[in-house]
This record gives sequence, C-alpha cells and structure tokens, in this order.
Amino acid sequence: MPKLSLPDGAELVVDAGTPLGEVAARISRRLAKRAVAARLDDRLVDLSLPVCGDAAVRFLTCDDPEGLEVFRHSSAHLLAEAVVELFPDALPTIGPAVEAGFYYDFAHAPFSEEDLERIEQKMRELVSRPRPLQRREISRDEARALFRHNRFKLEMIEEMPADEPITVYQQGDGFVDLCRGPHLPDLSRIRACKLLKVAGAYWRGDARNVMLQRIYGISFEDPQALKKHLAMLEEAKKRDHRRIGQALDLFSFHDEGRGVPFWHDRGTLIFNTLADFMRAECRRRGYTEVRTPMILNEDLWRRSGHWDHYVDDMYFVDIDERPHAVKPMNCPGGLLIYKSRLRSYRDLPIRQAELGFVHRNELSGTLHGLFRVRGFTQDDAHIFCTREQLVDEVVALIEFTIDVYRAFGFERPEIKLSTQPEDYLGSPEIWQAATAALHAGLRRMALDYQVAEGEGAFYGPKIDFDIRDSLGRRWQCGTVQVDFSMPERFDLTYEGSDGQSHRPVLLHRAILGSLERFIGIVIEDTAGALPLWISPVQARIIPITEAHQAYASRVQEQLRDAGLHVELDARNESLGKRVREAQLEKANYILVVGQQEIEGGTVNVRTRDNVVRGPMPVGELLEMLQEKIRTRARE
Repeated sequence: MPKLSLPDGAELVVDAGTPLGEVAARISRRLAKRAVAARLDDRLVDLSLPVCGDAAVRFLTCDDPEGLEVFRHSSAHLLAEAVVELFPDALPTIGPAVEAGFYYDFAHAPFSEEDLERIEQKMRELVSRPRPLQRREISRDEARALFRHNRFKLEMIEEMPADEPITVYQQGDGFVDLCRGPHLPDLSRIRACKLLKVAGAYWRGDARNVMLQRIYGISFEDPQALKKHLAMLEEAKKRDHRRIGQALDLFSFHDEGRGVPFWHDRGTLIFNTLADFMRAECRRRGYTEVRTPMILNEDLWRRSGHWDHYVDDMYFVDIDERPHAVKPMNCPGGLLIYKSRLRSYRDLPIRQAELGFVHRNELSGTLHGLFRVRGFTQDDAHIFCTREQLVDEVVALIEFTIDVYRAFGFERPEIKLSTQPEDYLGSPEIWQAATAALHAGLRRMALDYQVAEGEGAFYGPKIDFDIRDSLGRRWQCGTVQVDFSMPERFDLTYEGSDGQSHRPVLLHRAILGSLERFIGIVIEDTAGALPLWISPVQARIIPITEAHQAYASRVQEQLRDAGLHVELDARNESLGKRVREAQLEKANYILVVGQQEIEGGTVNVRTRDNVVRGPMPVGELLEMLQEKIRTRARE
C-alpha cells in the first residue's frame, strides 16, 4: 500500500488507486473543501489523480500562489465555455491565469459591454450546479479530429513534442478544451467572478498574426473577497498615474513621439531628484558614473548576444552603410569602457553606474503610461570583481536595493531567485557557480526568497525584487544578475596577484529598474501626495492681497536659495480658492502671508491635508522642511 509523506512530517498509508481528493478528505473535511490541486513529489497534479506509489504530497488551496493559479486557470475555462455557448462561432485559443486574474483569447468580432454582461451571467449559471472537470489523455489523431474546426488549437497540437501526452479537460457533459492542467475538481467552487474588460490581442503576441479578442476576468472562492477586490480596483482608478500626472502637470504623451513621455517642469524636478538620489547613494558605496553611446554597431550586439536573443525588441539604423542599433541595454557599452585599459586585481571591484537612456520596440497595444514605454532611463550598474569578491558584492547589492526601497516606504520587498533558462549562454558549470553565489548572498542575509526555475536571463541567473504598494499590488523593480558569459565574449581580463591574466565576474544591477516606471509606481502608491523630499511643489506661497506680494516674493526667494521647490500664487482669485487648488495640486505646504505675517516675519502654515499649523518664523519653517528632506520623512 502506498505511503504518503505530508508536509508536517506525518505519514499516511492509503490503498493504491485512491484519488488525491479522497486523501485530502481523510486528513480533514476543511482541507477537502478548500484543496484545489496537489503537488505530488515535484509534479503539480489534479485531485482526481489516483495514488500509485510512495510519494510526498502537499495539498494546495487558494492561499497558495500555485493553488490560486489553478483556481483562476479553471475560471478561464469556465469563461471559454460561456462564450462558446452564447457565441458558437467564437474560436477559443488560449486562456491562462495571470497575476491580476485570468483572460481568454477568442477569434471573434469585437465583444461589447453588453456581451460581457451576458457572458458573466452565463458563467454564474454554469457554476450554479456541480460539474466536475474530467481530465483525459487522447491520441494526436483524436486531438486533431476533436479540434478540426479550430486552427489555433491545431497549430498548438502540431507544436507539441511527439513524446508528450495530449490532454483535454471536459466540463460536465459539454465543453472540451485542450490543456495540460491541473484544474479544479468542480467548477461550482468558483462562487464569485467578474469580467473586467475586453481588448484586442494578437495571436501569439505577434503583430503579423490575426487580432483576437481578449476578455479579462477575476474570480474568488468568497463573494466578499470579490467585493473587496472591486473596491480596490475603483481606488486604483483614482490613483492612475496617467490621470494624476496630467492633473499635476507632470508629464504628457504625444503621437509625435509615441511611447516616450514628455516631462514637464514639475515632472522633471521629480525625475532629477530621483536621479540625484541614486547618484548620491552610488557615490556613498564606491561607484563611479559613466555614459555610453545610444547607438552602437551590429558587431557589438552580436558579440554581446543581444542580436540572437533580443533582436525583435531593438530599433535599427544604418550609419556609414553599416547596420547599427539603438541600445536596449547599457551593459555592452560598459564592458567596452572596462576593456579600454589594463586592469589589475588591485582595481577590483569596479562599480560602474550609468543612468542610461534605452529604447525597446514595444507593441503599440502594450504601451501604458509610464509603466510600459519605448524609451526609458535605467538606473543601471555593472560591477566587475574577482570570484573571491563575488558573494560580498552580491550581499552589498542586496543591502543597497533594500535601503533604496525603504526610502520610499517599501519595507519588505519580495525576493525571487531565477535560474538557468533553456536558451542560455555559457556552460552549465559557470551557471552553477553563479547561482550558488546568489544563494549564498541571500542566505548570509537570512532573507526569505522563492526560486523560479528556468526564469533567469540568457546570460546569467538573477535575483528579482518585487515591492507592494499601499493597495497591495506587486511591482517587479530591481534585479541583480551574475554574468560569467559576457566577460568571456568580450575577453575581459585583469592581472592577478600572481602576474597572470584572469577573467573577472560581471554583476548587472538595477534597483529602481526604470526611473519612469518607478515614478509611476510612487505616484500611484501615494495617490500623487508625494513625500516632501521628492515633491515638485514643496511649498506654495499665497499672498492675501497684492499689497503682500513683495513680502511673499522675498520668502519665496529665501526658500528657493535654500534649495526648496517653491511656487508663488499671486493670482487675482479668492484666498479660499487658491488654498483649495494648492491642496488639490498636492503642494506639501501652503504658506499664506498677510499684514500680520509681514509684521512678524512669519508665514501662516497649513498642509495639503488642511492641517493648520498657524504662524511660523520663516527660518524655523526652513529648518523644519530641510530636516524632513534630509531624513526623507514620509508624510
């Protein structure tokens, strides 16, 4: 009889052939009700799978990321069934779970908002009665016959490896879909779902292919969880950085330069404050700063490997009848700087920072404010070190990253270590050494982290850092990557203490990731109410009447000379209106001046949250603001 090892160390003996769902019921009724799938040894499987031999088993619920993915993938299949029932000519293509819920792509004419309402109602109708999802393995010929009217499924079938079993899932007595699974044991578990929007999407993400209709949705076990999520989405709409950026006059977008933001004066103040902050933090940690050309020739990109692995995302131009590319990344230029002179072990580590402007050929349909652009500034750095220095440098980079996030109020980044992908440069041995160094750095700092097998960059394994904003949304920002391959490809060397030539190790790192995207994240995290140290309008001075304007101008000059971002609003509008507009435009402090303030050498201070602090000497106010900026106080 098979013996199952449970996560708590207990063992359970069951009859051969017992479905995993029944095993869950033997452990507890609650587990049986909440389990959505199981991990049997290293396989993610359905609860209908019979136990055949000894194994370690762990049951997954929607509290587990993998369990939630199964739940929402099943929700996508439910969506597909509802669409096909209402629109029999619609061809389902693919429908994965994603972090924000799930979607399914259909070959069909555009769906309307009324169509979404009908589909959503049909989904609720379908889950109103218990209907199991049944997994079946079929032959390739059976699969071709089953999906003979769906060219998209046929294309997927032909691409499947010949030795890979073809599986389908049948929902009750009707809808059948091509899928590896696993899935929920019963669709009635999906007790709360909402279709959010429909958008166009190219088949396989390729603009040369047919345009499909992508329906997005979200689902939960608990209707209250859905209600809470929809409330969060409404709050997220209010915080949309595109709306706030326009309202606060920070940036704009124009067809004359699609996918690249036009920074206005206030937005440029934010951008430069971030850049100056990163420069200062780099100087404290022994970095030098470099700048590399934006356009480099084809030979360089072939040598770096980007031509073979990244060519579809690059822009090209001919110069002197030779192909050149606009840089999508900064690293090859930084390697040429390293190679420009002889290096000694005494020079290492070399920490080389670059706030480099890069371009990537994003599809028009994927552009999204500051979050997805074609041209952006990366807070890049490349560290050249010896193998003996590698783990220490990894630790220093992790500490640097966490310190930066804390300055913005992101206290606990989530960390993921991504390992060797299928398409990689270099040998397995150097990948093992690089991965071991990242593990060692994280363990030395006693940090919790997840391992993402096969998700590393083509040139090396990496650590990715995710932050969560005030709405609980997760944003992937920073990365630390170990690279043994590019030093080899560029023939980088240093002279060791033995007088021999050695190969340095290269570390790539970005912390904010993209300055543009990070600014968008901070805007949405704060709903535009930026902390004083990064705010483009740290104070707005409002003279009560024209007679008080000269004094207001002198106060403005005094604060500006001290380095503060200060505006003066002397318009012929009521005091109340000007104060209210300053609050709406998120000025941190509103300084009202009248005759009493002139006589006392003060300003009347209130905050954007309408907290009235009353009269304060200008010098005292200046000291308070400078201290808040110095400590990067969160307000």
